[in-house]
Amino acid sequence: MVRSVAVIGGGISGLAAAWELCRIDGDVTVTVLEGSDRLGGKLRLEDVGGVRIDVGAESVLARRPEALALFDELGVDDLVTHPGPAGASIVSRGRRWAMPRGTLMGVPSDPSSVRGLLTDEEVDRLAHEIVTGPVTGDLSVGDLVDARLGAAVTDRLVEPLLAGVYAGHSREISAELAVPALAAAAHDGRPLLDVARAAAVAAASGPQAGRPVFATLTGGLGTLPEVLERRLLAAGVQIRTSAMARTLRRDGAGWVVSTGPTTAVVDERFDAVVLAAPAAPASRLLRDVAPAAAAALGALEYASMAIVTLALDGPAPAVLDGSGFLVPPTEALTIKASTFSTVKWPWLAAAHADRTFLRASVGRHREEAGLQRPDDDLVDVALADLRTVLGPGLPDPVATHVQRWGGGLPQYAVGHRARLAPTRLLPEGLALCGAAYDGVGIPACIASGRSAARAVVTPG
Repeated sequence: MVRSVAVIGGGISGLAAAWELCRIDGDVTVTVLEGSDRLGGKLRLEDVGGVRIDVGAESVLARRPEALALFDELGVDDLVTHPGPAGASIVSRGRRWAMPRGTLMGVPSDPSSVRGLLTDEEVDRLAHEIVTGPVTGDLSVGDLVDARLGAAVTDRLVEPLLAGVYAGHSREISAELAVPALAAAAHDGRPLLDVARAAAVAAASGPQAGRPVFATLTGGLGTLPEVLERRLLAAGVQIRTSAMARTLRRDGAGWVVSTGPTTAVVDERFDAVVLAAPAAPASRLLRDVAPAAAAALGALEYASMAIVTLALDGPAPAVLDGSGFLVPPTEALTIKASTFSTVKWPWLAAAHADRTFLRASVGRHREEAGLQRPDDDLVDVALADLRTVLGPGLPDPVATHVQRWGGGLPQYAVGHRARLAPTRLLPEGLALCGAAYDGVGIPACIASGRSAARAVVTPG
């Protein structure tokens, strides 16, 4: 019988695992071991111009149930809020175009809706999809769209949307994991345009019709780990930060986790372990107990990025006329996207009417050179790019913040699921969770953490 569990990693996946363990069995002793000095992982609030604001993940996909269910369990469902009505745009050939409605990760349901953003010739190519026979195995999203709809659709529509999720490249990212509906169409030999149309119809008339796509918490999504920490402590969970897990080894029917500085290592025994760390530290811990899984995780690549947040004095200037914009790699800009936070989130505008916040993201997989600048230089680059897109009248910020996320996003390259198969075959009492496995979004990470918790308490 499992009576004690260590959760290694205090990001949202690890916190969700700890929460699920408390719900499954209140008699199980749970210890969360976090190597850094704070919980939350990519959910983080920082002071920018006197206001605590998200500098990591800012929203959850509301059409998946896991995050909203957790909000309800934690008693913060009354704080759930949604974006305002202003839409986003895509930069193409130096100007902004309204984000086409009814796309499936950039694949349009109506080719005419992207005219202007694409040239007439590119729209004509898109409208005459080249449908080949069924495809076997995994393939990249970009290669699939290139062959079916033309490279312009990949470059100007699919790339910026996928980059916003993975900070990667569409011609490398697995269709099977990133856009399974498109992968299924490729395997069946069906048109991608038909799949996009069906998805648009379902969104307009299905059970999710009319519901917001995204949600956050009033006060910022970074409040979620703070709430979880309070509830876990109240439930008797031991939470230790600055507790780097150094080794993991089998001890009879249980596990020994070594933590602490090299001069004062402490060994602790647990009946089970949930490993909620990113791939590199997880690989190191698994080297002796699950070498095949360790090798698979050790080969997983991550993208680094930075979020540059700017605070402007006064209400939002007229040029911030939407929720933000995406930047395809075809544009001569360093930033990959910008969010007009004050316009996007009504709660933020209402709470701080004398400030306007916007942010820009920099960095993509294997493009880390752009991040090798001091913070002030990153701010200057972001501001210059914003003025290129929005016009020179964008005011100077009164406060700034640069949040660097080194190795922040796992890359789901073609064949990702098959390569990580060894991570599903672990010794009893050991389970993995996190963004490396079944989705990088917050709801997917919550689901991953809860599943790992159930696996170690009720094996088999």
